[in-house]
Amino acid sequence: QVQLVESGGGSVQAGGSLRLSCAASGRTFSSYAMGWFRQARGKEREFVAAIRWTGGRTFYADSVRFSISGDNAKNTVYLQMNSLKPEDTAVYYCAARTSYSGRYSPAGGDDYDYWGQGTQVTVSS
Repeated sequence: QVQLVESGGGSVQAGGSLRLSCAASGRTFSSYAMGWFRQARGKEREFVAAIRWTGGRTFYADSVRFSISGDNAKNTVYLQMNSLKPEDTAVYYCAARTSYSGRYSPAGGDDYDYWGQGTQVTVSS
């Protein structure tokens, strides 16, 4: 069984920074891409960023001030969040896609096979 475990969330004041990490563990695991989504209270889950290991291509939601990076060999992905704003407050989820076939839509939640439990990020004004 594959597990994705996020860490690095917490509370920070506006303008501050946080670095989220997500590591995959379990059986032998190879991912095609990994991404970050977030869900604020009372809102739908939304795409934040993703990285496709082939070619190291990254994808971002519009107006995102964050940076995604990772280590494919370690099945680990990071999200560096700078200049945080109260509207960034949400539970942040890590996701992984294992399939190498078919069309990949980074922002599509259905394109990912595994999800983490989420880590809370709270930004106060």
